[in-house]
Amino acid sequence: MDDIKNMSIATKAIHGGVSKEKGYGSLSMPIYQTSTFVFETAEQGGRRFAGEEEGYIYSRLGNPTVSLLEEKIALLEGAEACVAFSSGMGAISSTLWSIAGAGKHIIADGTLYGCTFALLNHGMPRYGVEVDFIDTSDLDAVKAHLKENTCCVYLESPANPTLKIEDIEEVAKIAHEYNPEIKVVVDNTFATPVLQNPLALGADVVVHSATKYLNGHGDVIAGFSCGKADFMADVRLFGLKDMTGSVLGPQEAFLIMRGLKTLALRVPKHVENARMIAEYLESEPKCKKVYYPGLESHPGHEIAAKQMKDFGGMLSFEVESREAGAKLCNALELCTCAVSLGDAETLIEHPASMTHSPYTAEELAEAGIPEGLIRLAVGLEEGEEIIADLKQAFAKL
Repeated sequence: MDDIKNMSIATKAIHGGVSKEKGYGSLSMPIYQTSTFVFETAEQGGRRFAGEEEGYIYSRLGNPTVSLLEEKIALLEGAEACVAFSSGMGAISSTLWSIAGAGKHIIADGTLYGCTFALLNHGMPRYGVEVDFIDTSDLDAVKAHLKENTCCVYLESPANPTLKIEDIEEVAKIAHEYNPEIKVVVDNTFATPVLQNPLALGADVVVHSATKYLNGHGDVIAGFSCGKADFMADVRLFGLKDMTGSVLGPQEAFLIMRGLKTLALRVPKHVENARMIAEYLESEPKCKKVYYPGLESHPGHEIAAKQMKDFGGMLSFEVESREAGAKLCNALELCTCAVSLGDAETLIEHPASMTHSPYTAEELAEAGIPEGLIRLAVGLEEGEEIIADLKQAFAKL
């Protein structure tokens, strides 16, 4: 289908990419469970290694099942190319190591997923990369921190776990006006390409933890990086091949393609439930504050409305203390205490002691993550039943 790029996201997710498996008429792309590929001749093998002929060599460098998935994700994000990884952190680290090196400078928002923060705060500086953590929603701060050796601006929007919103278009414009070579990298895990396309807003690279909504069934760990074809070639042949080896297996790729078939159906239900729960939580006396960009009370509401098609299935809320948060989580019966998100099940967790434990108490405060913050990954159960479970748990505080 030559016009697939102009079709709906639901159709792209199902029909996008070109399956090269024609021999047996399989509707689903087969799982190419092989480590290596046979060359017709030694000369053909040499040409493929030299980049003179297209074709598969070794599954660390490419696999037909994984390639089809990469084509689908690139199509969903409006990217020229995509590289798949065995985890979201594999995607993030491979991408950042393909951009930065000793003597380079990264600007990152201070509110990030805990392991991304650890990579930027503890990992990359060990190898000579300078990182400034700032509030990238403050555009003057972005301008003030750009300098000659800046190679990357990294952010999440909505951010984990406070649902903080960054103006992706304005951040990209500022960075590129200063130096067109600066890569603006956006983690789009919370929004998904159903709700937001950072590349269309001016970002250079989009990363995902595909473990979450893209797979949607809580049974795969995976990640993606999407962008221009030439940079994605660097990410594949340097970041993935040489630096991290974070290779996605064909079985996982097959499962994600299965999950993608219902992505456009699942995300609106997550959003519908999240909106309903956020409105309830605003009226709950024992809830101090609700963090959901769909609420007019959220400081990023207007920007989110501008750059997102809807407000997502993630929310957080604040209770009196860490102890109250633990008591609430332990009292829930329908909602499950677990990290991750984007699954059919509603998952609840305490960021300060779980997903964001790499932050010190001081760093949590600087990032605006209170000790009593609870993150709720709203699932696909009936919204009223999730609310009923939250009500009975709040009643026990």
